[in-house]
Amino acid sequence: MVFPDISPVLIQIGPIAIRWYGLAYIAGILIGFRLVSKDLFRLGLNSDDRYNLMTWLIFGIFLGGRMGYVFFYDMFYYAQNPAQILAVWHGGMSYHGAAIGCMVALYLFGKRRRVSYLSLLDLLGFASTIGIFFGRLANFINAELYGRVTTMPWGVVFPSGGPLPRHPSQLYEAFGEGLFIFVVLWAIQRYREKLNRPLNPGMLFSYYLLLYGSVRFVIEFFREPDSQIGYVLGMFTVGQLLCLSMVLLGAGVFAYARSLPVRDSKGGAPSSSRDRKGA
Repeated sequence: MVFPDISPVLIQIGPIAIRWYGLAYIAGILIGFRLVSKDLFRLGLNSDDRYNLMTWLIFGIFLGGRMGYVFFYDMFYYAQNPAQILAVWHGGMSYHGAAIGCMVALYLFGKRRRVSYLSLLDLLGFASTIGIFFGRLANFINAELYGRVTTMPWGVVFPSGGPLPRHPSQLYEAFGEGLFIFVVLWAIQRYREKLNRPLNPGMLFSYYLLLYGSVRFVIEFFREPDSQIGYVLGMFTVGQLLCLSMVLLGAGVFAYARSLPVRDSKGGAPSSSRDRKGA
């Protein structure tokens, strides 16, 4: 399958270019906030607070994403060329770095506004699936982060990937890390609401970490490793090692959230999660 002729630039007006990749970030942030707006209101955040939170998260995404790429994927190059760290127009963003940046931003915001950090993390995990979905679609349009060579009939010959067809791993990630995890988290929330047993704060975020780390770990076997790094420990990628750390963190958050006292959905008295059959 030949790569479809899709320009990464949606609209060009003189020197100003509107790119699909930039729109993916905007759509992910706006739609994600729309999905959790009622939950933010329940946490006591007014309109100004929500706009401030969006600003904190935008800084977390871009600063964390860029610094994550620098440290995780090409530290030696940027150590020798520190001025290039700011050259974001050359590309280079890390999902794991952006996730760390958002977690730090939420901690600082929650501390200042006295809002439950774990509850904010729950909303972050759920809403971020939208941004991941659009972001990976934009990666496909940009013909970047493509997969390994394949003989499967849906293999794509990417412009910069050589003459052989490759896995469209960006689409695997869009639907696996984005849409699939969104549906699972949404279903878990709906199921617990019907049971009249809301999740402990932090529990949904732990599911997100476990799901994302596991799904991407598998998909990375179909994705071409970063050329400047290649394989680590013989067969793994840096992304897979970072995903393993997410799974471990998810297990830790799950254990902690499960141990917290909880209230029933009507605001009843807190009770130990050990008094219930699961959490």
